[in-house]
Amino acid sequence: MPSRKFADGEMVRGRWPGSSLYYEVEILSHDSNSQLYIVKYKDGTELELKESDIKPLHSFKQRKSGSTSSSPSRRRGSRSRSRSQSRSRSRSPGRALKSTRRSASASHQVDIKEMRKEVLEVKLTPLVLPFRNSINRYNGEPEHRERNDIPHQNTQEKFHMSEESSYIPAQYSLRPRREETKLKEIDSMEEKIVTRASPSLRTFEVTAAQKKDLEFGGVPGVFLIMLGLPAFLFLLLLLCTQEEPSLLNFPPPLPALYELWETRVFGVYLLWFFVQALFYLLPIGKVVEGTPLSDGRRLKYRLNGFYAFILTAAVVGASLFWGVTLSYVYDHFLQLALAAIVFSVLLSVYLYMRALRAPWDELSPASSGNVIYDFFIGRELNPRIGIFDLKYFCELRPGLIGWVVINLVMLLTEMKDRDHATPSLAMILVNSFQLLYVVDALWNEEAVLTTMDITQDGFGFMLAFGDLVWVPFIYSFQAFYLVHHPNEVSWPVASLIIAVKLCGYVIFRCANSQKNAFRKNPTDPKLAHLKIIHTSTGKNLLVSGWWGFVRHPNYLGDLIMALAWSLPCGFNHILPYFYVIYFTVLLVHREARDERQCKKKYGVAWEKYCQRVPYRIVPYVY
Repeated sequence: MPSRKFADGEMVRGRWPGSSLYYEVEILSHDSNSQLYIVKYKDGTELELKESDIKPLHSFKQRKSGSTSSSPSRRRGSRSRSRSQSRSRSRSPGRALKSTRRSASASHQVDIKEMRKEVLEVKLTPLVLPFRNSINRYNGEPEHRERNDIPHQNTQEKFHMSEESSYIPAQYSLRPRREETKLKEIDSMEEKIVTRASPSLRTFEVTAAQKKDLEFGGVPGVFLIMLGLPAFLFLLLLLCTQEEPSLLNFPPPLPALYELWETRVFGVYLLWFFVQALFYLLPIGKVVEGTPLSDGRRLKYRLNGFYAFILTAAVVGASLFWGVTLSYVYDHFLQLALAAIVFSVLLSVYLYMRALRAPWDELSPASSGNVIYDFFIGRELNPRIGIFDLKYFCELRPGLIGWVVINLVMLLTEMKDRDHATPSLAMILVNSFQLLYVVDALWNEEAVLTTMDITQDGFGFMLAFGDLVWVPFIYSFQAFYLVHHPNEVSWPVASLIIAVKLCGYVIFRCANSQKNAFRKNPTDPKLAHLKIIHTSTGKNLLVSGWWGFVRHPNYLGDLIMALAWSLPCGFNHILPYFYVIYFTVLLVHREARDERQCKKKYGVAWEKYCQRVPYRIVPYVY
C-alpha cells in the first residue's frame, strides 16, 4: 500500500476539478482504498482529489507586490540600478535569464508569440473537452485515447502554465500599449473562431457523438419502434372493444383506413392543441429558471400548468352545463388517436428540419449525427419559437390534461350505456386515482425541469409521440376498458385498493418533495439529518432518507400507484394490466440509462453510493 504524501490538517493547494486553477485547501482525510484525499476549500466546499492534483504551498512562487521585475539581473551589483531596471522592463517576467543580450523589440515579439500560443490553447481546448469526458480522471478512472489518438492528458495540460507564473499578478502589465492592442485583436479573433466553430471542429463533434452507445437498440431499434408503436396502439384499442378480448382472437378485425381518417376530427384535435397553447402563453404564474445549459445560460419557464387545467375544467364544465355532449370524443376515439399520430409525426419532421440549422451547442447530448436516430431521440435540446418552449409545453399540457378529459368522457359514456344515474365504483376509483396524479404533476410543475426529458433528451418523435399520443390514449386505457367490460367492486375491496394507492402516493410524493427541498436549499436545517457523498464534480449524492432506501424511491411509488389503477378492472383479462407491465419496463430501462450516465460522470463516488444503497429501483443530485 503506497504511503500518503499529505497529512490530515495540512494546508496545501488543490486543483479545482475541470480547470488549471489551484486554491488553498485543508486536508481532511485520506481514503487508503481509492487513494483519494478529501479536502476542504475556504468557502466550505469539500471534494475528493487525487494526489497528483494537490501541491505543497511552497511549490508556488508569487511576485512581491513592490517589484517591477522578476529578473535575477536586478540583484547583480556589477550593474547600476537604473540600467538594471530599464533592462528588466524589456523582458517577459516569466522568461528565464539568458547570457546573450536581446533587444527590447525582439523580446516583445517573443512575448506576443507566447501569448498567441496561450490564447489558442486556452480558447480552443474547451471545444474538445466536452466530447472527451475528461472528468473521468478526477473520479479515479484511467485515461483512454480517442479516435485521433491524442491522450486526454495532452488536452488537459494545455490549461497549465508553470506553477511560478500561474500566480504572478498582472504578469503582462509592463507591455507597451501598442502590444496590448495587438493582443486584444488576437483575442477577439480567437473568440470569433470559438463562436463560429469551424467545420473541422463540427466534424470532430459529430464523430465523437457517433461513438457514443446508442440506446433503444440503435438505429434498427428506433426504426422498428417508430413503425411498431402506432400499430400496437390501434391493435390494443381494437382488442379492448371485443366482447371476449382473448389473445387467441388476435389480431382483431381491422377497420378500413378511410374509416379512421376524418379531416374534421383532425381539426378538432388541432383546436384542442392550440387552445392549450393559448393557455400556456397567458401571463399568469411565476417564472423560474431551468438547469444550466452547456454554455452556462438558464432558460426561463412560466409555471401556469395548474391554471391551464383550471381553465380547461371551467370550459368543459360550462359545455356540459349548456348541454354540449362529450360523446363525440368516444364515438371518434380511434379517429382522434390517428389524428394525434399524424400531428406528432408532422411535428417531429418540423423539429428535425429546424434542428439542422441549430448551433452545435444547442443540440441534445443524446443526439448522434444519424438521421433516423436523431429524428427519434430529438436533435435539438430546447426548441423554442420566441418564448414558446415546444418540448416543455408538450410535456405536461395537451397530453396530460387530455388524459383527464378522456377519462371523464369514459365515465359519462359508461353512465349513458348502462343507463345509470351514477358511475360504477370501479370507474370512480380509476378516475379519482388518475386525476390526483395529474393534479399533483401540474401543481409541482417546476419539478419536471430537472427530469431527463428536459435536461438530456432532445425533442423528437420519442417525446412528441409519447406526450401527444401515448399518454392520453394509453394512460386512459383502464377507463376505456371499463366502458366495454364493466366490473363490480365491493367496498371492502375498494378500501384495500385505496390503501395501495395511498401507499404508492405517499412514497412518490415524499421522495420527490425531499429531493426538491434538498435541491433548492441543501443547507436547510430541516435536512441536516440527511447524509451525502461528495463527488469531484462539486455535486453531492443524497444517500439517506427516502433516497437511502432504494436508488429511486419515486419510481417505486409510481409502480405501486400504477398497480392501484389497474386493480379496479378485476382479473378477468390481462389487458387492463398492460400499463403496469409497460411502466415497469419503462422505469427499468430509464434506471439503467441513469446508472450508466451516473457511473460515467461520478466514477469512484458512484461506486461508493452503490455500496451504500445496493437496491436498484439513482439518487438525486443537486
